[in-house]
Amino acid sequence: MAGYDDRDGFIWMDGKLVDWRAANVHILTHALHYASSVFEGERCYNGKIFKSVEHSERLRKSGEYLDMPLPYSVAEIEAAKEATLKANNLTDAYVRAIAWRGAGEDMGVASLKNPIRMAVAVWTWGNYYGDAKMKGAKLDIAKWKRPSPETIPHAAKAAGLYMICTMSKHAAEAKGCSDAMMFDYRGYVAEATGANIFFVKDGEVHTPLPDAFLNGITRQTVIGMLKGKGIKVHERHIMPAELESFQQCWLTGTAAEVTPVGQIGDYNFEVGSLTQQISTDYEKLVRA
Repeated sequence: MAGYDDRDGFIWMDGKLVDWRAANVHILTHALHYASSVFEGERCYNGKIFKSVEHSERLRKSGEYLDMPLPYSVAEIEAAKEATLKANNLTDAYVRAIAWRGAGEDMGVASLKNPIRMAVAVWTWGNYYGDAKMKGAKLDIAKWKRPSPETIPHAAKAAGLYMICTMSKHAAEAKGCSDAMMFDYRGYVAEATGANIFFVKDGEVHTPLPDAFLNGITRQTVIGMLKGKGIKVHERHIMPAELESFQQCWLTGTAAEVTPVGQIGDYNFEVGSLTQQISTDYEKLVRA
């Protein structure tokens, strides 16, 4: 497949659809130098973006966290996503909405004089972890930790927060793993590089408290599904030593959807019935 800069199609950019290859920014764009960028990852199923409004709301909220108020309303962002899907004739697709500080009068740390820009791109994308949907993903344990909320706006889906995720995933792939699990600054289990994590023990579910990382929309959806089935969910701090006692594990995220985990470091997990059930039920929900 061609690189992401060399494809046919259209990208919505600053209020209008432009040719895919012409959707460019200047080299002195502030976001390129100082990570002044926020984004959303969404999936469209059968012509409908799952939790679309929630994603648009979070995009605007992320912008606020970065002192970067978006010049588009939720309704305008929704219209942009729909227009981009239609222009590319896609009904099942990944949707990437992104906003950033562009090039302008400022080229230092401060950027208030620079315009806030936005774009929406869509493309077809299969399983994020390939065949792990069936046999379970293999995860490394990252050396990098999710930082303290006193050092970053952890509730924002901001580009700069993913730097250590990229580094951790590269290290994991070099070891033959699909991804890496990260601890937080206190040493508690946190998440994978782009997905939240769940564990099962004796029929009950345990998942890290999102007080130092993004509380994913898919995460919240799955917790609601579990509680709707009468399954007890413990949102709490999880110590690394507890990994040995868990029987099942899965990841959640817009790209990951619900992906079973078969191994984290030296710890092994079964792709059990609850994991399979939640994965199947989530697939039905997003296509309903």
